[in-house]
Amino acid sequence: MSDPEPNLLLALNLATSFVSHARTLLATDYLPKIERCLEVLTDEQIWWRANETSNSIGNLLLHLSGNARQWIVAGLGGEADHRERQTEFDERSVIPRAELLETLKGTLGEVDRVLRTFDPALLLTHYQIQACDVTALDAIFHVAEHFSMHTGQIITLTKLLNETDLGFYDFSTGAPVRAWHKPPANEQ
Repeated sequence: MSDPEPNLLLALNLATSFVSHARTLLATDYLPKIERCLEVLTDEQIWWRANETSNSIGNLLLHLSGNARQWIVAGLGGEADHRERQTEFDERSVIPRAELLETLKGTLGEVDRVLRTFDPALLLTHYQIQACDVTALDAIFHVAEHFSMHTGQIITLTKLLNETDLGFYDFSTGAPVRAWHKPPANEQ
């Protein structure tokens, strides 16, 4: 019979790596790309919508904050959940980008605090979030993929509205180098 200790250690390492990678994606991949988009748009462009059934970038930012807070901060972290999801989509006033970004960064700071202190051994523990029975793994994966999807929408809308390359990658050496922490080429 094999010793279960190495399997438990492997499982814990995988769980720790999963939580760490989710934190990294949110803080150093998705957020900087969203920041780059907001840098090149006006407040009015951030609230532009193609039609009444579409969301503006502003609505998506409110939605990302609400979703991440509900699933991680309240869901896993035990904080009170005061989310009114539909208001994220119903908002039509022009909330300044600085305020939207401050809210998103604040939420991601809270998310990171919860994930930084989350015990990876509890990854398969069940939680009730949005009236669904989910594991912590489900919740963390949901927030990461949800952020990815809406970051892609924000990038697409930004390119549509601004007609510029956002310069996320530098190809000057022939190989792609991540460059989304630097200002876009048209601002250097």
